[in-house]
Amino acid sequence: MCRAPITCGSGANGYHPLLSIDKGTMASSPGAVDTKKERLVMVRYGELFLKSEPVKYHFIGILLRNIRRALAAGQISAHCESPRGRILIHGDRADEIAAVVSRVFGVVDVSIATITDTSEDSLCAEAVALAKDHLHAGMRFAVRVKRQRKTGPTSQELGALVGSAIYDVIPGLTVDLETPEYEVFVEIRDLGGVVYDSRKTAPGGLPLGTQGRVLSLLSSGIDSPVASWLAMKRGCEVVHLHIDGGRWAGADVLSAAIENHRRLSLWCPGEPLRMLIVQGEHFYEAMATTRIAPRLRCVLCKRFMLKVASRLMEQEEAQALLTGENLGQVASQTLPNMAVISEAVPIPVLRPLITYDKSETITLARSIGTFDAHPGDLACRAVPRMPATKAAIAEIRECEEQLGIDQIVSTACDCLRVVTALDGRIIPDEPARIS
Repeated sequence: MCRAPITCGSGANGYHPLLSIDKGTMASSPGAVDTKKERLVMVRYGELFLKSEPVKYHFIGILLRNIRRALAAGQISAHCESPRGRILIHGDRADEIAAVVSRVFGVVDVSIATITDTSEDSLCAEAVALAKDHLHAGMRFAVRVKRQRKTGPTSQELGALVGSAIYDVIPGLTVDLETPEYEVFVEIRDLGGVVYDSRKTAPGGLPLGTQGRVLSLLSSGIDSPVASWLAMKRGCEVVHLHIDGGRWAGADVLSAAIENHRRLSLWCPGEPLRMLIVQGEHFYEAMATTRIAPRLRCVLCKRFMLKVASRLMEQEEAQALLTGENLGQVASQTLPNMAVISEAVPIPVLRPLITYDKSETITLARSIGTFDAHPGDLACRAVPRMPATKAAIAEIRECEEQLGIDQIVSTACDCLRVVTALDGRIIPDEPARIS
């Protein structure tokens, strides 16, 4: 194989010649295994590497379980293995496998790759085969090389050799390691050579089910579904809770909340996602008929929701509550009011969106598929014209005593409906079970 000069855009004129490598000096790395060429899906995970060995292996086991469950939900037959640092998925439907796995929490990115032996001829041939479909004269490209074992030729030397092979077939290219138009990736691993040219971004985070369960207050709006998704990304199983305001809520509030729930179920394929719906109309009626200052309604409402959630946590085996609250976004979300709201329950209240601004939340909602530009009538008819921004805890407690809040919470929990979503569809309701 003749070698054309390969250039790198880092010199004064934009080009520097790279090393010229004699193929004859590059033997396969020690211990390399010759393997039959195979197209498969390669999965990368990120921060799992930061865990201790026992925890890492435990988390990888859960990640493998979630991947298998997602593939089964898509009726895709495949086989998974987990060599060090990667997960390999063998199956005939690589494109579909990659699409499914790219929505699994804990996965950083996914590539459709070819496994070869580690000889330079095999690696160059596969890289050239990929490049021929994407490159033409005048384009900028890069070769990225990683080696599991630091023996044999260096990554730079191997990159130069593969780049030369590509240039031999497609003259007129420029190497650009900063802003290439096309990239080929080569890895030398114990299992053989791995060659690919794309990396499909996945959500990352931790595998779902590694961090316990949370009870998440889910509304019809934009914020709370994003908060639920972020908790799922951090490995939490989620059970949703929606407080149905009845006639005090807009006509589309309940259906929009269920739709949020349905869309989020697409992010835990093969795993049923439960939603508890509690009837809260009598709470709003009590506020309207009792001499409660209207300005306190929003704080009282949030405390009522937390008290209901706290009552249901034990039966759901949840360890924390989750809300979509954001600091300073509305009157009930000022720092003084959040302190008063949190005081309602003696359990952790997680607020993943606490520092987000609205545009950041909307951007994320769009990317995960929960944003609805035309959701319908989502009004709350209990909102006062001038809500309190700094409610006093003593006044709030007095109002709750007037309302008989404990009895209202008990009554609400006795009117429980369960909606289950699975793989983006709503399945028949479960019977309520109150302990």
